[in-house]
Amino acid sequence: MSVIDNAIYIDGKRAAVPTSLDHTFEELRQCPDQGRSFCWIGLLRPSQHEIEAVAEEFSLHGLAVEDTINAHQRPKLERYGDVLFVVLRPARYVDPVEVVEIGEVHLFLGPDFVITVRHAEEPDLAEVRKRLESDPALLDNGPYSVLYAVLDKIVDDYSPVLDGLQDDIDGIEVQVFGGDPGVSKRIYQLSREVIEFQRAVEPLRDIFIELRDRLKEHASESDLELRRALRDVADHATRVMERIEAFRQLLSSILQVNAALVAQRQNEEMARMTEAGYLQNEQVKRISSWAAILFAPTLVASIYGMNFTHMPELSWRFGYPYALVLMLLLGLGLYAIFKRRGWL
Repeated sequence: MSVIDNAIYIDGKRAAVPTSLDHTFEELRQCPDQGRSFCWIGLLRPSQHEIEAVAEEFSLHGLAVEDTINAHQRPKLERYGDVLFVVLRPARYVDPVEVVEIGEVHLFLGPDFVITVRHAEEPDLAEVRKRLESDPALLDNGPYSVLYAVLDKIVDDYSPVLDGLQDDIDGIEVQVFGGDPGVSKRIYQLSREVIEFQRAVEPLRDIFIELRDRLKEHASESDLELRRALRDVADHATRVMERIEAFRQLLSSILQVNAALVAQRQNEEMARMTEAGYLQNEQVKRISSWAAILFAPTLVASIYGMNFTHMPELSWRFGYPYALVLMLLLGLGLYAIFKRRGWL
């Protein structure tokens, strides 16, 4: 069985621990003061058969039962007659892998019963039960005191998540200005985590409004204290939402800054490549110019070096000085042309 704990409370104190769910219903109906007694059944990863058995025992609405079986619901509060169905999304920051994990908790609140269904190990509602049992005056408010304590636990657990996200954002800022090429992917991943976290927290605003209106219908002195406690939790949830929204805006700004820095680095790299290409082109022009200058006398020398019998000016007295002067003039002429064009 997935039953973690099963107890009946009278006047805010644990009065009985039924051995089975069937006995829970029977013993609850036999309590001398039914108006001040209720049972709290805690389930962890129950099977469909177990959920349906509890639903049949406490006459839970089919749509709420279907949501519990399927899970993966958005945070919400729905009324089915005199039963409230509440879906909450707790979160925890997994430091070794630097990710945010979103869980899911379902609560059924009736006039004399509370059923909590967890689909993950976190949060540990045993701590919540222990805290309530140490404060009978609070627990005497009935099922709504359990809902308050669970909400308080979940909202308090959001604080370490916010601290972890803050550390991640600080690290991303260092990566952005350090030129880390993989930071864009990390910014996107963290943005998705923040959005998922926001989706888990934002609906709490409507849940607290609904609870406040619901408790006003009772208007007893004990309910007044419970409403004050819920208002305090609502204030904490509001601060969480404000920080999440600030994270989203900050990540959006970081992404824009990173894009600008990447574009700037690309422009600088293109400028360096252009400058390198220009310098290389200048070197090629210089090499080509000197090659052309050296080619002219080499051409003349190679022609007259062939030593054929019948060649112009081969037996001329001034042929040798003429060839030297011709080679020199060709070289000087090419040098002057290349110099004027800026190649040398």
